[in-house]
Amino acid sequence: MQTYTAKEITAELLQAYPQINLRTVRYYTQIGIVPPLELSGNKRVYTSKHLHYFRAVLTLAKTGETLAAIQEKLRPLPLEEIIRVGNQISVVDSGQVLQNETHRVSEDVYITLGPRVSAELRQRVIESVSKLVNGGDRT
Repeated sequence: MQTYTAKEITAELLQAYPQINLRTVRYYTQIGIVPPLELSGNKRVYTSKHLHYFRAVLTLAKTGETLAAIQEKLRPLPLEEIIRVGNQISVVDSGQVLQNETHRVSEDVYITLGPRVSAELRQRVIESVSKLVNGGDRT
């Protein structure tokens, strides 16, 4: 099991989340938005589980969620879902949002296309996915 000090987990998170700092890591730990620290010998440490929680919290924070709302959303989720949420940082990365176009096909389906996709291909992709989602084109 990989363990981290507060400084080490902050350094690990800084790679994808430049807004994180040691104070934030400690604050999130203090308010319980991440699970309690684990004991390794006689020291309290962070683990890879904590790293996944921090990634999920920071990803949701980029969407404008409050810490209280994030805590409520994450509390009932299994670790697999926490990992999935944390891995979606590229979806909410502001640079990606500015460059890409996102189209809503249905309540549950969104398509995000990069700037190099031609207008013709973009339209064909949207039409094809819309047909599939709406039950058309069942071959």
